[in-house]
Amino acid sequence: MKFQSINPYNDQVIGEYTALSKDDISQKLELSQTAFKSWKNEPLSVRTTLLRNAADVLRKNANRYAKMITLEMGKPIKESIGEVQKCAWVCDYYAENAEAFLENEIIETDAYKSFVRHDPIGCVFAIMPWNFPFWQVFRYAAPTLTSGNTGLLKHAANVFGCAELIQEVFDEAGYPEGVFQNLIIHHDLTDFIVSHDVVQAVTLTGSERAGSAVAQIAGKRLKRSLLELGGNNAFIIWEDADIDQAVKTAITARMLNAGQSCIAAKRFIIVESVYDEFVDKYTKSLKELESGDPMNESTQVGPLARLDLADQLQKQVQESISDGAELLYGGNQKNCYHEPTILGNVTSGMAAFDEETFGPISTMIKANDIVHAFELAELSKFGLGATVFTQNIDKAIQMADRVSDGAYFINELVKSDPRLPFGGTKTSGYGRELGKDGMMEFVNRKTVYVKKV
Repeated sequence: MKFQSINPYNDQVIGEYTALSKDDISQKLELSQTAFKSWKNEPLSVRTTLLRNAADVLRKNANRYAKMITLEMGKPIKESIGEVQKCAWVCDYYAENAEAFLENEIIETDAYKSFVRHDPIGCVFAIMPWNFPFWQVFRYAAPTLTSGNTGLLKHAANVFGCAELIQEVFDEAGYPEGVFQNLIIHHDLTDFIVSHDVVQAVTLTGSERAGSAVAQIAGKRLKRSLLELGGNNAFIIWEDADIDQAVKTAITARMLNAGQSCIAAKRFIIVESVYDEFVDKYTKSLKELESGDPMNESTQVGPLARLDLADQLQKQVQESISDGAELLYGGNQKNCYHEPTILGNVTSGMAAFDEETFGPISTMIKANDIVHAFELAELSKFGLGATVFTQNIDKAIQMADRVSDGAYFINELVKSDPRLPFGGTKTSGYGRELGKDGMMEFVNRKTVYVKKV
């Protein structure tokens, strides 16, 4: 089987890749197991040194790697460079903190000595998406490999060029053969890989459907799984909010990566007394964004990654308008490019409210008051993150329990940070990446109990 990587901006073929056979995969699985036997015994200082090397490789080649990101999935080049730099940051973070995270935890009991140690579990299989093709991989790989595990990557088929460059990072950083391996495969081999005795756990970032399917495979075989799935984040504006600052943050929260982010602000829920002011100022700011060739440094909005994604977004727009939403701006699509769009007076039951809109659609929802705003925010099967904009920070903190999502940001867009745990609830998945939690997901927290005789 052949895979083609196609530039969504101009429809040109970027690269062609040949799928591995089942025998090829079996050999890579065996190599992963062989590598694990020695890798787990490497001193942590060796593993962290290699991780620092990986950060250096990323920084040295940031422009080249960013170009591949932009060519394959259409992200504006400045954002692509930022993505690569963030990958270097996560490598630095775990290189600096792995020793503290993995040290034995002494627990006082009636034993002579009792503690918890952290051992690697083996091979962890990662199924990763196209929207942040470098970042999603490195936020998994940095803690997972550093804790002594080995990794296998199945990337999205439209970013196999990025996947090969990620393999290059680990190779150039000096990682032993088999510690990290990129697999050029179709998703129909997922069951075979997850079921294999070598694989001890699976992590997936992707759609609800993909996550459910992989979780079933892993659960049937009693293997760990971590799922980071879709989101329909609420961005709640209280009546006392600094509207100018809220608009500035909201534009970034919605339009980063042309809106193709699970943690993008997708539902703007505005207390009615400031609804018109926010919508008017937001519309003005959105109109100022420059669309065009994502390879141009001035471009702020590029194409969506694939034609089917743009088509799906257009369908959601039209369905919402048919159900009573007001088209305030935009609404047009041409091939993979979808015009930044604002829908007003959106209510529950419309596609723009209920579904994840993976693109530059801004959904404006009117709330009677703060309590009603939180009620609207909770009318979602997703639970990834929420933002509240207000000058009453103490009250916002007190009301954090009104949101069941995995993240609650006050006066800031929801974003991932290597220092903080990241993950969702409900159909947004389970488990946590990043921070200490991210390193604990794929280790054996082993109780050691010593009685003196």
